[in-house]
Amino acid sequence: MNLPNQLTMARIILIPIFMALLLIQFPKGQPIFPYQDFVAAMIFILAAATDGLDGYIARKRGQVTVLGKFMDPLADKLLVSAALIALVDLGHVPAWICWIILAREFAVTGLRAIASADGTVIAASKLGKIKTVSQVVAISLILLHDWPLSLFNLYLGQPLLYVALFFTIISGADYLVKSKKLLKK
Repeated sequence: MNLPNQLTMARIILIPIFMALLLIQFPKGQPIFPYQDFVAAMIFILAAATDGLDGYIARKRGQVTVLGKFMDPLADKLLVSAALIALVDLGHVPAWICWIILAREFAVTGLRAIASADGTVIAASKLGKIKTVSQVVAISLILLHDWPLSLFNLYLGQPLLYVALFFTIISGADYLVKSKKLLKK
């Protein structure tokens, strides 16, 4: 259990803490403590930041492991899925957007599993990385109610969610094309 894998596991452990802080309220819909949603957003951002950090450390130190290759993308999917589902529950994200993003994640995971069983690795693409970053930025802004941009009457969380949806669909199609080519071998 090297440092990159510990960071990945920490990301997974932070998910229920994030969810509890975002969703648990008093019966009349009041937060349990002031700035509860802001603290939840900070935990989401911290957890998301470990994604780039664990990969960087693993590559730099030569600590890339089979466990890390499996757990890192799983941790990302769990974090983004939890946030989107919670935001749907809170009425901040349309359910259909959440469904498309989750469907893409399940499909890509399935394609990777099939390819892996055949001895083929479908590596993360640049489009997939752009998709992840755009999702994290959009979710973060929505969680923060567009703060600090809202101080200047800029509300970019929802528009960026549509950008993330675009990259989700495009990167999913890219994986589908790559997997067809690789699985035909």
